[in-house]
Amino acid sequence: MMQVGDKVSVLDEPITGKVIAVQGKEVTIVSEDGFDMTYEMNELVKEESGIVIVPSYEEVYKNSQDKEIFKKKSKRPVPKPKERHVPPMEVDLHIHKLIKSTKGMGNHDMITLQLDTAKRQLDFAIHKRIPGVIFIHGVGQGVLKEELKYLFGRYDNVRVSDADYKKYGLGAMEVYILQNPK
Repeated sequence: MMQVGDKVSVLDEPITGKVIAVQGKEVTIVSEDGFDMTYEMNELVKEESGIVIVPSYEEVYKNSQDKEIFKKKSKRPVPKPKERHVPPMEVDLHIHKLIKSTKGMGNHDMITLQLDTAKRQLDFAIHKRIPGVIFIHGVGQGVLKEELKYLFGRYDNVRVSDADYKKYGLGAMEVYILQNPK
């Protein structure tokens, strides 16, 4: 129990002083700098001849029953870290990869099939929350590439850039799917 005249130190702060008043659980001290400060009794420790007297567990527990210090913490499930190096989804739009034979198909039919495939695959990736898709369109005359840029431009939640030149050359584009568009 603290009494007027006891020398005390404040827990969690580098302040020492002398007790000048005790009212219930509140203790007023005058610091070494001459300031009057009020603390709860469980925030102070009594000093005797320079040696700090640490209160017993029972004293601390009794003085802090109203605090949440001693309540058990609930075990929350720890989220697993995201996989960082997931390879992007690749969609090859070369016509011979999509159908066995182009016999009887005109250029318009072929590009329509390629664009329908690109749209279907992009919608699938958005639905499955896949972060990025590589569309391999080939070099050619650039007609499919321009049509793909127009198609992807109609989506608000995608960003288009050229794919890795070392791996795909000039014949591919990468689409980043923004999961939380603003």
